[in-house]
Amino acid sequence: MPGGSESAHDLRRSRALQIFSLALGAVLGLGLVKFGNPVILDKAVEWPGNFWEWLLMAWPIRIGYALLAPVIVASMFCVRWTELKLRWAAAVPLAWLLWQLIAGAHTVNVELTEVTLWHFAACVACFYMGYLVLGQLANPSHFFLGVSVGFAFALAMGVDQHFGGLEETRRHFWQYVYPSLEDVPAGLLKRMSSDRIFGTLFYPNSFASAIVLCCPPVLAFLWSLDRLFTPGARIFLVAIFAATALACLVWTGSKGGWLAALVVCFAAVLHLRLVRWVKIGLVVGALAFGLGIFAVRFSGYFARGAPSAVARLDYWVVAAATALDHPLVGTGPGTFQIPYGARKRPEAEMARTAHNDYLQQASDSGLPGFALYALLVVGGLFAAYPGNGRLGSLPLATWLGLLGWWAHNLVEFGLYIPALSWLAFTTLGWLIGRNQKTFDKRSGGR
Repeated sequence: MPGGSESAHDLRRSRALQIFSLALGAVLGLGLVKFGNPVILDKAVEWPGNFWEWLLMAWPIRIGYALLAPVIVASMFCVRWTELKLRWAAAVPLAWLLWQLIAGAHTVNVELTEVTLWHFAACVACFYMGYLVLGQLANPSHFFLGVSVGFAFALAMGVDQHFGGLEETRRHFWQYVYPSLEDVPAGLLKRMSSDRIFGTLFYPNSFASAIVLCCPPVLAFLWSLDRLFTPGARIFLVAIFAATALACLVWTGSKGGWLAALVVCFAAVLHLRLVRWVKIGLVVGALAFGLGIFAVRFSGYFARGAPSAVARLDYWVVAAATALDHPLVGTGPGTFQIPYGARKRPEAEMARTAHNDYLQQASDSGLPGFALYALLVVGGLFAAYPGNGRLGSLPLATWLGLLGWWAHNLVEFGLYIPALSWLAFTTLGWLIGRNQKTFDKRSGGR
């Protein structure tokens, strides 16, 4: 019977989408735990040599590619090719990647550019898996299950570091890891000499970036589990996750992360279904409270002359100057450290990234690369915006996380960290695919 055949086909498609979502979420959740190093430092990540290194240490990015590859292949069988309609927002990531390849052909360092281009290709692949496959689902709960588990593990590591685990990690680093390194990044030395926690990421600011990106959708996912938990149990789960994430954000000591979290909070308040004057009052109150805590928490930092802010200004000046010197194709994706090493002040410490993804795009791939990436971010957030819906909804919470993450990247390098950028590109693709009429017939799967 035609009706029964169509129903069985829809059921098989729904199950295939659920399995794919679970697999993709598992890989990206694992990424939060194992692929938190910048790709340009991947050569410093050694292959695990025993069970405990596989369990506790970061993994080389080629393992991430090996895990991602079969998921990419599986996604090809989940796309409804005959019903597909591509929209303008779906073309921007591909255009950006193509320009990166063009800029890469004129690089000043082939090794750095090659590893960066492979990573950018993975980011774009993640976007299209989100757009073409997850976009068929209104709420891909199976996907966010894996992300939530990975995020929970990262938070658990952060809590453990704060309560003694960081000292043990530091002892292991100085005794076993440091003697084997030939070129030790300055950021890694700072991380090992500081009491700021970093969870499973490269350094504290990266962990703060992960919290800003993951916390809103994970909280919304937990709240959506009404079939499994009572309202009281869900309130408890959300409260525990939120309190732990907030504590870890504070313990990272990340100033940019705190400000990015405020951006998320302000945007969330604007989506509350309250009269305008109440919203304004809440925003003003939150602003005063947040900035007051910021001033008290980092008063010592400002008393020392805000050294990291001064250093970032040096990076940005060099990035802008490099973009003006090489306006068309830059110096090659991932190569900021080359012009910075040539231009920096003698007393300034070396940096491998510009700590601003947008300026680094201009420096690495020229003004066209910067323009395409800016369009990807601004246009992507516009196309992904789910509307002024319910604040606790998964799409809006995911969008808020993306907004905060890309705001944080004004002072960080989240684009170059697979654990963060793969997840961000995937969820951006999902939101855009969900919003736009990507297919002639929509699937209502959950």
